[in-house]
Amino acid sequence: MHALIVVAHPNSNSLTHALGRRLAEGISGSGSLHTVEVADLAAEQFDPRFTAADVGAHLRRMPVPDDVTAEQARIDRADALVLVYPVYWWSMPALLKGWIERVFANGWAYDDAGGRLVKKLQRLPVHLVASAGADQRTYARHGYFGAMKTQIDHGIFDYCGARVVTSELLIQPDAEDMNALLDVAHGIGRKLFAGLDPEAAAKAA
Repeated sequence: MHALIVVAHPNSNSLTHALGRRLAEGISGSGSLHTVEVADLAAEQFDPRFTAADVGAHLRRMPVPDDVTAEQARIDRADALVLVYPVYWWSMPALLKGWIERVFANGWAYDDAGGRLVKKLQRLPVHLVASAGADQRTYARHGYFGAMKTQIDHGIFDYCGARVVTSELLIQPDAEDMNALLDVAHGIGRKLFAGLDPEAAAKAA
């Protein structure tokens, strides 16, 4: 099984990148046949701007830009998609949001031709791992986590038919040790394919 981990943070020494690495280690250690590809959007200088070319592709009047088809091919190769990101302004960073806006395109992720929505990513399990700078009480008091699940889990992935299996919010201020958060990420990685083959299930138990 093959996982694509998409990391959105400009600092390679950030907690976000550390979580991505621990996730990858968990996946690789859960079965000898499991593989991981990491898409570091900042390092790869992915352009998140939704341009006139993207509008033309959305309307099916222009070809899909090459950088978008390359990202779609990455996802097509994957048996699971994992997004690792910090919470910025109660959502994902603009870099990751722009990646979704451009890559999860009409005709590939969904099809709304003829006035009937066709969800085209029903085969794809999605795992969301976000790190938060505010404490749990702040999220609970304002309903931020529920709002994020509505806009991201439902608004983005359910619209395309992709099933959100994991929606984890790792609260930095409430953690006594950052290693505890890294251990959670490792555990998510170990269990990513646990229900899909006996070897992974045994190692994740």
